[in-house]
Amino acid sequence: MKDYHPRADLLKDRVILVTGASRGLGRIAALTFAAHGATVALHGRDVAALEKVYDEIEANGHAQPAAIPLDLDKATTRDYDALAYAIESQLGRLDGILHNAAHVEKLSPLEHQSVEEWNRMLRVNLIAPFALTQACMRLLKTSVDASVIFTLESHGHVPAAFWGGYAVSKAGLEALMKIQSAEWQEFPHLRANAVIPGPVASPSRAKTHPGEVAASQRPPEALMPTYLYLIGPDSRDVSGSVVNA
Repeated sequence: MKDYHPRADLLKDRVILVTGASRGLGRIAALTFAAHGATVALHGRDVAALEKVYDEIEANGHAQPAAIPLDLDKATTRDYDALAYAIESQLGRLDGILHNAAHVEKLSPLEHQSVEEWNRMLRVNLIAPFALTQACMRLLKTSVDASVIFTLESHGHVPAAFWGGYAVSKAGLEALMKIQSAEWQEFPHLRANAVIPGPVASPSRAKTHPGEVAASQRPPEALMPTYLYLIGPDSRDVSGSVVNA
């Protein structure tokens, strides 16, 4: 997919929700989707950071986005329903979701990880993508062609020592994607896939690999052909796949 060359208007007339859009991979994905014609619903916890991405999209002359802040660690069913309603009322439709927001605590042995840390990681990394997809289901089903992308982690796909609750939450997210894809088999216009970004320069990577040489990390832009392929119409027949980028 790295050799995929999307046309400039690949996402024209589509509305795409990007969670964790204020920085890192989410920010680049939001800017890239907008540059290819999408109207982007920007989700994040930091309102000021979201507004910067919003202004950047507008300054580049792309479709006016929407900024919808929400703290996923504290969100309730009512909050997720309200987010879906905000997308419908402001943008009128929804054709895709990139679940990018994530939370990682310190890497440590299981005996040193707390219930509170596990709760935060499970709520943000696993429960939020489930709840948000569920809340947006009605909108996705009315789309002619809808795509949902879940962002995984290599240590969730292949568990390793010290990754604890983060790996478990991401392993659960992979299972969630596969279950959702299987349940959507009767809806050919709906699809779910997942991406393992690998060593990409991001706030999460800096937290888990503080001593890693920056030169060994790929910029988020390098992954955009993969994300564009999976979120756009060219992957219409692809569902249930885990793409190791």
